[in-house]
Amino acid sequence: MDNKDQVLVTSASLSVNANQAKALIVLQGTEGPSAIDVRTLYANQGILTYDPGFRSTASCKSAITYIDGAQGILRYRGYPIEELAKHSTFTEVAYLLMFGELPKTGELSAFTTSVNEYNLLHDQVLSFYRGFRRDAHPMAVMVSVVAALSAFYQDSQDYNIPEQRVKAATRLFAKMPAIAAASYTYSIGRPFRYPDNSLDYSSNFLQMLFGKPNTPYAVDPVLAKAMDLLLILHADHEQNASTSTVRMAASSGANPFACVAAGIATLWGPAHGGANEAVLKMLEEIAIPENIPQAIARAKDKNDPFRLMGFGHRVYKSHDPRAAIIRDTTKSVLRHLKMENDPLMMVALELERLALNDEYFIAKQLYPNVDFYSGILLKDMGFPSRMFTALFAVSRTAGWASHWLELKAEKGAAINRPQQLYVGPNLRHL
Repeated sequence: MDNKDQVLVTSASLSVNANQAKALIVLQGTEGPSAIDVRTLYANQGILTYDPGFRSTASCKSAITYIDGAQGILRYRGYPIEELAKHSTFTEVAYLLMFGELPKTGELSAFTTSVNEYNLLHDQVLSFYRGFRRDAHPMAVMVSVVAALSAFYQDSQDYNIPEQRVKAATRLFAKMPAIAAASYTYSIGRPFRYPDNSLDYSSNFLQMLFGKPNTPYAVDPVLAKAMDLLLILHADHEQNASTSTVRMAASSGANPFACVAAGIATLWGPAHGGANEAVLKMLEEIAIPENIPQAIARAKDKNDPFRLMGFGHRVYKSHDPRAAIIRDTTKSVLRHLKMENDPLMMVALELERLALNDEYFIAKQLYPNVDFYSGILLKDMGFPSRMFTALFAVSRTAGWASHWLELKAEKGAAINRPQQLYVGPNLRHL
């Protein structure tokens, strides 16, 4: 047990079947709930804890992201998400997540230079795309291509060396926009456009997505700012399913490309990364504000399968701090595009207003989450809905790489090996 574990240590006791109570250590982090240390429980007392879905289990220690769901707080390395969204770029936030502090001018310049050095895809990697069907889902392509990166870069595969870990993590962060953009351009039969190192991260991503190789492409700075904001808001979110998957894979010693490919596969699940696409479909089904009361009534009916998507959150129980930022950004972008009367936005705004004043939603603490408006924003920026989760993966790579770096730097880290409560047949013979 290291010194960090010993901060504000108290104790608890456990008594099983009237046996003598056994002392357990209680650990307290910087903020948030304390944790009973049960690492020796099975070895010393022959009993397991049972927590399906890890609702009450801290699977690791991490200094990257802090969430207080009751208060609607999200912080990266101690900085409130609202301040980072207002004052920082995505590249700065990625540096913060990966290295623990916001970069000074020289550090940001050096990091940007490294990103620009690594943002090209190997020509043989680009050839992989021709092996996919044109109608393949972008996430299927991204899972495969990112995993294939494991076969490259023989110069930095000793991940016991900190410099090689940083190089691998930076490569992942640098290449993900090109990987996502190529999955889109390939699907529509358009040649891939190379990165432009004169542009910032988000502008570069947009020109690779929407530019044509034979035509100059001027990036709209308002849309680039909106993309940067979206990437910041989705960059990390503590021990969610995909991040936990990355850490699980990393605990085995797997290379970072394989670990992040596993994270992408998990993010692809509709219960995780596909929520904004589901919100968009719901708003299209409601169609006009006049249909909202009927939709709300259906959502309250336990016998009706209809659900209001984009409300409530597994963690946030008061409000999602990212939701208002996305809503205001969406309004700003629609004004810029002269699309203030976008029908889906009109439905979304009225639905939010009615739901927030409805006793049913208030009692159940159902508030709009980050996905409620992001689908509208992405649609009006020109993204097909099949690309929504792929954009999420680009953003979340900053967090995944940070968690991989954190785990690899942890002394004495062991392979994750959950136990189980066996409920199968007792011993039987043929």
